[in-house]
Amino acid sequence: MRLFGYARVSTSHQSLDIQIKALKHSGVKESRIFSDKASGSNAERKALNILKIKVEEGDVILVKKLDRLGRDTEDMIKIIKEFDGMGVAFRFLDDGISTEGATGTMVVVILSAVAQAERQRILERTNEGRLDAKARGVKFGRKRSIDRKRVLELKKGGVGATEISKQMKIGRSTVYKILDEFG
Repeated sequence: MRLFGYARVSTSHQSLDIQIKALKHSGVKESRIFSDKASGSNAERKALNILKIKVEEGDVILVKKLDRLGRDTEDMIKIIKEFDGMGVAFRFLDDGISTEGATGTMVVVILSAVAQAERQRILERTNEGRLDAKARGVKFGRKRSIDRKRVLELKKGGVGATEISKQMKIGRSTVYKILDEFG
């Protein structure tokens, strides 16, 4: 049995350091740690695909947390089943569970479903908060940087959209969008 490690973060701005350190501390050689900086919803993760080629029957893949393997229950079950079909098990360090044996697989499926339900509740609460903030007049998005009044003044002064776009250093389509806002 060989130990492999898999680490994943959702964006390139996040760090893999904590996960990789935990994998090394658990006995995984650095050369056997594979990591992705990609959303869990992205099924085409390069390191995970390489890992599928490297592992052999009897190997175990360590992952720091259950949600690092996949984003939702369906995705995690698919990945676990694929590796299970190759005779490869997963151990989730923080969750203290393993897919070794029938009980381990059942626990992983249940925890995956719970994790997915929690993500859904977080999204619902976030959306509720956003709607509440909008109702209170909070504006989202970046502040407008184009002087819309100036665009309108130039147009009323007989200047064409192409010339306005040149003078204000904005796209002509932006000029048209602003003019449409004012009717």
